[in-house]
Amino acid sequence: MSVSEASDSYWSQPSILSGGDRPVRVRDTRPAETDKGVLDAKTFDAIETEQLFNSINHAVTHAGQCVLYRSLARPGTDAAVTREKQDALRELESNPTLHEALRNFIEEMARGEKSLYELLYGTFTGGVAIDNSRAGKGEMEFSGYGYNQFLDGTGFVIDLVETVATLPQPQSAYLRTLFDAIHDFGNSRTYSLMRGPVYPAEGKFRTREEKPRLAFLTRFRPSMFKLFPMLFVLIAVSAALYFFQGVLASFGIGYLGYGILLLAVPVLPVVLIAIAASDRDSVIYPLRKLFKHSPDLARALETLGMIDEILSFHRYSQTFGGKMTLPQILESDRHSLSVTEARNPLLARINPGYVPNDISLDDAGRLLVITGPNSGGKTAYCKTVVQVQLLGQIGCYIPAAGGSLVLAEHIFYQVPDPGHLDEGIGRFGHELKRTREIFFGSTARSLVVLDELSEGTTFEEKMELSEYVLAGFYELGASTLLVTHNHELCERLQDKGIGRYLQGEFLPGGPTFRLIPGVSRVSHADRVAAALGFSKEDVEKHLAKRHL
Repeated sequence: MSVSEASDSYWSQPSILSGGDRPVRVRDTRPAETDKGVLDAKTFDAIETEQLFNSINHAVTHAGQCVLYRSLARPGTDAAVTREKQDALRELESNPTLHEALRNFIEEMARGEKSLYELLYGTFTGGVAIDNSRAGKGEMEFSGYGYNQFLDGTGFVIDLVETVATLPQPQSAYLRTLFDAIHDFGNSRTYSLMRGPVYPAEGKFRTREEKPRLAFLTRFRPSMFKLFPMLFVLIAVSAALYFFQGVLASFGIGYLGYGILLLAVPVLPVVLIAIAASDRDSVIYPLRKLFKHSPDLARALETLGMIDEILSFHRYSQTFGGKMTLPQILESDRHSLSVTEARNPLLARINPGYVPNDISLDDAGRLLVITGPNSGGKTAYCKTVVQVQLLGQIGCYIPAAGGSLVLAEHIFYQVPDPGHLDEGIGRFGHELKRTREIFFGSTARSLVVLDELSEGTTFEEKMELSEYVLAGFYELGASTLLVTHNHELCERLQDKGIGRYLQGEFLPGGPTFRLIPGVSRVSHADRVAAALGFSKEDVEKHLAKRHL
């Protein structure tokens, strides 16, 4: 796949290079309320995507962290790209020489990356202080005129292009395309302007290749010490000295000419400051505006981040602990997810003894109803499903023994949210509005989790509504998980011959956090209340003390 062919699949929007007055922050790409991508804003929060990012993030460059966060917040749906990312990870596993070279490359780039942002977004306040010193409270505010930032920032980009050319050439299509993208950037006009020389002419800039061979154009040099201006000042001062020496000598006071020369000395710093200010305002600021709006530079920086993201995935698999796998990516008109010994990507990281569960969402069992005791692992299981889906969808390893999945067009997760009641519709109306949004936004390639459904209404209405809503999701073909304590609803759905049923396993010693086939008809609320010190006996003891 050529760079041009990969443009729509590999390089996503929004860009991680800002054309504004500050760099893009890592979390700037989180879904907005109006976004209609794979994740909406409510699902993004409900499935703990921020924590998932923190768990898998081993990127060392700012660009890499931005790309990784964006992958989680705005996952793609191109199965070919996901497979190619997996192939790149397999190549890193089998080729330690390439992995080590890329790791050293990314660490070297991380050391110089900040200099590019300082050039693109810094404010250069002038003065005669050392050029790269901070000038006030602003993180991107510097004394001087931007010469050091220009040299360091463009030097970082030059190092990026030149270093990639020295790396071992990868065999996987994904890494080859990324290498080619940086190589192509090295042939761009933006890179020529950054590498230099640059020739300012009539408010525009010409590269070495664009400069007419016989035209006399002044070359921009990032230093206030310019040969021709300083030579002109020196000649002017010498001419003035020669003139006054001759005139004053006729009056017998020629020695005063040296005093006049001393008075001319302060003119030199003024001239140098004027030259530097002119360079900043007419060359450095306009050039960096071109850089910030350059799609070529944006792609090069993004490519650096994508290499770092792949290395971050590899590092994640090495440090997580336990079984990790790259799931097989299937293509189908319906979503499916099949995983053996899946562990929660967040909980298993801090709990080596985390109980794994299998996941099976296929055409026959695309409606999965989960019942069981309180605190028995139902919600943790649902979050494991969506987090595993999300990791697999972005090309990352998943904590499991094996698996396969179809990329989801949409992932929805509904949780009770009584804290955001709006429009005077109450809890039931608020939850129903969210369910409606999910239903009308779902397709056969969607993954939907409904953690409790229609709680804010009567039992009869809840039964009727839940039944027709779940039947609707089943008819749509979306993979749908329902968490409920309502075993009567399960019986109605079973009568219709739809659904697969799991329950939280519960032994005399408590929940095992393993899900087994069946429908639970008890919630063990008394056990949870006792653990919290709010059982029937606790209430009676409290009341008895009040009457003493």
